[in-house]
Amino acid sequence: MTSLPFFVYGTLRPGEVNHDLFLRGRTASEEPASLPDTALYDGPGYPYAVRRRGSAVVGELITAAPGVYGELLAALDHLEEYRGPGLPGNVYDRIAREAVRVDGTAVLAWVYVAAPPVALRLARSGTEIPSGDWLRRH
Repeated sequence: MTSLPFFVYGTLRPGEVNHDLFLRGRTASEEPASLPDTALYDGPGYPYAVRRRGSAVVGELITAAPGVYGELLAALDHLEEYRGPGLPGNVYDRIAREAVRVDGTAVLAWVYVAAPPVALRLARSGTEIPSGDWLRRH
């Protein structure tokens, strides 16, 4: 298992409820970043990221504090209802994608994206957040 940082874009962002519950005290760094070629959709109290060329999602790049990576990964997998690669019942899939820091450098990070059945439903009838920024959705 590769110890990648996490790209977060919704309720795990600083100031949001799940940041306090899951990330506070478990991070070594948090920095603004974006996820290119990804669209953001509104969900029932949380967003979904879906791969789409030409769009970008705004978020943060989170690096786990020393010694907590495994516990943090397990906690986030549980929160995001991710059971394993391609498994039925996943709400999100955890995949490695390049996020882009403010200075333009790219870094490979774990990101939770809508699982294929969810992404298909969103493409048909979802509500897109045009700004790509969960914190500016209204």
